Amino acid sequence: MDNTSLLKVGIIGSIVAAICCFTPVLVIVLGVAGLSAWIGMLDFVLFPALAIFVSITVYALWKRSKAT
Repeated sequence: MDNTSLLKVGIIGSIVAAICCFTPVLVIVLGVAGLSAWIGMLDFVLFPALAIFVSITVYALWKRSKAT
């Protein structure tokens, strides 16, 4: 993966994970879809996903600054 696409994946993933973590959007969507039983397990998935995507973004920015 080149640096530009790695940076895009990191930023987009971080935004999506942050929206799902810090707003009730995912809770509303799961409730409407009848999957509200999964809401209790969201913290086990979303916070690590947010950390992973932020790490990818930081790595891509670090790699970009080293290349120039």
